[in-house]
Amino acid sequence: MHKDKTMDKKMFCFQCEQTAACKGCSGSAGVCGKKAATAGIQDQLTGALIALACTAEKSQDAVTDHTHDLVMQCLFATLTNVNFDDTALREMLAQVQAETQRLAAAGSCQAAPCYDMGKLWSAEEDLRSLRSLILFGIRGVAAYAWHAAVLGLRDASVDSFLLKALRFVGSETAGMDELLPVVMEVGAVNLTCMELLDKGNTETFGHPRPVEVSLMVEKGPFIVVTGHDLHDLKLLLEQTKDKGINIYTHGEMLPAHAYPELSCYSHLKGNFGTAWQNQQKEFADLPAPVLFTTNCLMPPAKSYADRIFTTAVVSWPGAVHIGPDKDFTPVIEKALELGGYAEDRQGHGINGGTKVMTGFARNTVLSVADTVIKAVKAGQIRHFFLVGGCDGAKSGRNYYTDFVKQVPEDCVVLTLACGKYRFNDLDLGTIGGLPRLMDMGQCNDAYSAIQVAVALAGAFNCSVNDLPLSLVLSWYEQKAVCILLTLLHLGIKNIRLGPSLPAFVSPNVLNFLVENFGIAPITTPEEDLKALLK
Repeated sequence: MHKDKTMDKKMFCFQCEQTAACKGCSGSAGVCGKKAATAGIQDQLTGALIALACTAEKSQDAVTDHTHDLVMQCLFATLTNVNFDDTALREMLAQVQAETQRLAAAGSCQAAPCYDMGKLWSAEEDLRSLRSLILFGIRGVAAYAWHAAVLGLRDASVDSFLLKALRFVGSETAGMDELLPVVMEVGAVNLTCMELLDKGNTETFGHPRPVEVSLMVEKGPFIVVTGHDLHDLKLLLEQTKDKGINIYTHGEMLPAHAYPELSCYSHLKGNFGTAWQNQQKEFADLPAPVLFTTNCLMPPAKSYADRIFTTAVVSWPGAVHIGPDKDFTPVIEKALELGGYAEDRQGHGINGGTKVMTGFARNTVLSVADTVIKAVKAGQIRHFFLVGGCDGAKSGRNYYTDFVKQVPEDCVVLTLACGKYRFNDLDLGTIGGLPRLMDMGQCNDAYSAIQVAVALAGAFNCSVNDLPLSLVLSWYEQKAVCILLTLLHLGIKNIRLGPSLPAFVSPNVLNFLVENFGIAPITTPEEDLKALLK
């Protein structure tokens, strides 16, 4: 029998950008802090999801929304920096196994056995690479699908594709010709998913509007909210109304300030800290609780572990978890107990800035499309750079700060996701009456950037690849993977990617991406700017 590596004392994981030596974490713990035992349970959970998907194919009439919810939830839980709680993961595993047995009974068939993930990690290099691209891509898709489902929106095609993709991840007979189309389909389905989420966010919270966000923290009790889930933030704002508690966003929650139905709360004050990888330092002496709504959770230091609260699929052993009832009373009580700062404290961005702008989503940018087009035709705007993606702790990400600083004054920088924290507090001034630096939102808002690019291409009667537009992206986790696949699905070429290329992409698969899409690793800001401005 094939030995499952995940059940040893050592682990194997190479799904994130910071994975050890750009090859894979294979010791007693991953670079992210995930222990080998936790990695083993997550692999068991993934293997059980593959078994569920195979059983569902034989019992399609018995598949329900509960089946799809389980798939979304469990794929999301295995995303990097989401769930470190073995007990919570085992509960999910039991639910998946029970659902598999229910489907088998309903379809009068035998339940498929749990897939041994060790077989995938030891598969032939190119096949492992493509199957990993599918798996890591659908983990990102599931996260976006979850956010949309929370807002009451789902798409049957997304639900069914997640099951189909899981079957391909577990397939030991599918070759490259069969796997490559599924890899590209991940990108197509993710586009549907992001469109759905964009609809949910804008219909629920209104279209984002440009807003200046203070980095100052006022004296008195406060709560820091991190992650990505706007719905959780809305519920917390309602429950803290008139309680003398201020709310501050952190990380990917910064764009929440631009939504009218969230910014209308006077106690949503500003943004605390920077990107996710700095939390252990920034939270060390924080006199306030932190609510994690989604990734990115890092193992909390003892100095603030008692102030960490989780909800939804996020979990940390020993942390107070807010269940489906979304009663945030424990968080509120902790904020009042800690009391906050005695005096106002001025926060600073990475480059010393004291405020940042956000809210330049598709509705805002497209409303001034005529101005943009005139500025391009008049030679005022020479080029657009979309510089965004995930931030991270690994060295080399100062490239993105240096790149933006060196972008010529007749160029515009669009950004989104937490990669913006490398430069979003810089004052780049204006061009043609528009800010030269425009934050389009979370990684969840990549749909906005895509819509702007498509609209500009239409206005200039050309393809997106013929626009004076270059994409310079940073990646860290699996949502970045599915967004990249979406860009490739749309045929967008010549993307610069860094700070390192994915460990799970084999040389042959990389050659395919280079030959067909012109993907290239970042080099230096000077060399890349010279090449892109040609």
